[in-house]
Amino acid sequence: MPKYSIVVPLHNEQENVTDLYDRLKAVMEANGESFEIVLVDDGSIDRTFQLLREIAAVDSRVTVVKLRRNFGQTAGLAAGFDHARGEYIIAMDGDLQHDPSDIRCSSRRSARATTS
Repeated sequence: MPKYSIVVPLHNEQENVTDLYDRLKAVMEANGESFEIVLVDDGSIDRTFQLLREIAAVDSRVTVVKLRRNFGQTAGLAAGFDHARGEYIIAMDGDLQHDPSDIRCSSRRSARATTS
């Protein structure tokens, strides 16, 4: 079981997917704790889902969830939480509104993972 699950709902974010993944991966690898990334395609009609599948094919820490239509951010997060296995869950926006470098993780049991 990973220590952290990063859950990201995405809707028509083909422009951001690769950059988001690269930045999340770099931050979490630098943290040194185990992690997974749960990427939720919220009914995108662009290439978002295809790009997510390509990422998951090369990184076993990535799980992709596809919703059959656009249900909105709250439903996308809920779907991601349902698939998350980490001890701590970090929710992020898929449009890079939250900068992955703002993720602060702590190995102390009572600490929370947060974004600024």
